Amino acid sequence: MARAFTPKVVTANDLLEGDVIYLTTAGNWTRDLRDAELITDEAEAQLRLLDAQSQPQIAVGAYLADAKAGEQGPEPTHFREDFRRTGPSNYAHGKQEAKLEATADV
Repeated sequence: MARAFTPKVVTANDLLEGDVIYLTTAGNWTRDLRDAELITDEAEAQLRLLDAQSQPQIAVGAYLADAKAGEQGPEPTHFREDFRRTGPSNYAHGKQEAKLEATADV
């Protein structure tokens, strides 16, 4: 029996900056997972991946990542994707610094 398709997002790394990026419904790239397109159809997911892979001047290493619908947009279902969206872990900067500041304000 075939497994049910798990919703996906298309993700890659920005060619110039290395940031994690996600494909939006409009075909643009975003650094915010909440703005990514949550794809629920397997055939559509494969087409969107091909579209992403045809943009080597913008994105490298594009692949489909499991995701689920959240209150503010797609959310990761695997710790690897949750880890990737927060940026490098060697010290707090960029996305991690912003996350620390938000936590400190609470």
